[in-house]
Amino acid sequence: MFIYCCFLQGPENPFKTKQQLAQKNMLSGYVEDAHFNDFNFENQRKTFHSYGFCEDPSVNGAGTIVSTTNFADDPDDKTEDRLEKIEDRKSKKVIDGKTVFESRPLRTEDRRKRVRNNDAADIEGFLGPWGGYVDEEKVAKPTEEMQKELDEIVAKRKKKGKQAEEKTVEEKSSLHIQDPLDYQGRSFLHIPQDVGTNLKSLDPPDKCYLPKKLIHTWSGHTKAVSSIKLFPRSGHLLLSTSMDCKVKLWEVYKKRRLIRTYSGHSKAVRDSCFNNDGTKFLTAAYDKHVKLWDTETGQCISKFATNKIPYCVKFNPDEDKQHLFVAGTSDKKIVTWDINSGEVVQEYERHLGAVNTITFVDNNKKFVSTSDDKSLRVWEWDIPVDYKYIADPSMHSMPSTTLSANGKWLGCQSLNNQIIIFDVHGRFRVKRKKIFKGHMVAGYACQMTFSPEMSYVASGDGDGKVFIWDWKTTKLFSKFQAHDKVCIGCIWHPHETSKLITCGWDGQIKLWD
Repeated sequence: MFIYCCFLQGPENPFKTKQQLAQKNMLSGYVEDAHFNDFNFENQRKTFHSYGFCEDPSVNGAGTIVSTTNFADDPDDKTEDRLEKIEDRKSKKVIDGKTVFESRPLRTEDRRKRVRNNDAADIEGFLGPWGGYVDEEKVAKPTEEMQKELDEIVAKRKKKGKQAEEKTVEEKSSLHIQDPLDYQGRSFLHIPQDVGTNLKSLDPPDKCYLPKKLIHTWSGHTKAVSSIKLFPRSGHLLLSTSMDCKVKLWEVYKKRRLIRTYSGHSKAVRDSCFNNDGTKFLTAAYDKHVKLWDTETGQCISKFATNKIPYCVKFNPDEDKQHLFVAGTSDKKIVTWDINSGEVVQEYERHLGAVNTITFVDNNKKFVSTSDDKSLRVWEWDIPVDYKYIADPSMHSMPSTTLSANGKWLGCQSLNNQIIIFDVHGRFRVKRKKIFKGHMVAGYACQMTFSPEMSYVASGDGDGKVFIWDWKTTKLFSKFQAHDKVCIGCIWHPHETSKLITCGWDGQIKLWD
């Protein structure tokens, strides 16, 4: 069975134009296959760019020279322009339609004359291949109009970049108690023995409990408190730094009075650190100065200008290196200063962002630094190359770190709302099962702390709350509102079972039990 198919063509559309009725193989018309050699095309293109003429590629115009230059003399032209055109015409006549690929005599403008002196005996005047061109202008001077514009731009930049001269602040301190010495002539630095707790003990309490109520509030700072530090070993005094440019020393026991105020910074104080016996302490502030103070007398012993903002400062805990301290600065460096000479003795330059924390580990042989570059680096003392670099795409910046009382664990406050634990004695690996969550710290360098016998982990958060987790199970045990603003600092007293000290941006320091 056969099926015949036929196609019928209807009448032509009377409304179509001749162009629309014409045969097409693409939307815009009919394109014929054509070939033009790549070499010839490039040769003509380069000739046109170099000499201003090329050969007409069409079939009808083969051998015809197409040029952008009019060789006819224009009587309206000035004499110099006409001379240039005549010279140009002569040079074109010499070229005789040759392309850049073909050899031709060099034109006057093809090669620039050099200043030559190849006499090697002429020591002062010898130029060799380094002689410049005769018509070369080595110093380009702007015109008067351009010079005026440049002067205006430079003047504006100077005004913008002009920094206000920093006022030199006189270092002074004020004593707030009437009896700085007791009946035996001992100062307030002496560790008290009548507070119901052995503050000289080296052993932590056997069992710690959750703090539940507020027992005291220290108020004296007029602006946010940025950090708090306990007196070394005993913890009977508390040092606080604040955005009001002042540092204050408080009693933790008995009447809990304000003992002394130290003022000597022109901008907010960022960090502080006691030496081993607590007789001196360092302060780092946004005025780009690190200052060494005498705790008892309040005298400023020495100043160290870094020209960069010091974000953290730490004494070397070794007894034979108490004259050395390290500071992490905003220009990605960790700088070691010698107090005796007042000079920088070592620099550690490996971080890619501002250095936020420095923590000594492994019997003070090494120290750990964290930075805005979202990495953690481990350094050996006095060796300016990090021997361990910990960075991961999933890691966030860790602006606060705390070493546990037993020296085995390093707690890092991560900006992804987690506390991450590193094994210090091992290979500095992250303990995946020890991650503490639930608080909100994104954008804040909230300090975390361990209980003395390692049963709890505590931290402040951005909403002013305090969170306490169980160390073994990482479960959240307790949370309570501690401050009206950000709870930036949190310390568990080393000799007490349930005393927790917090500070916040509301300018208050609170003691919980």
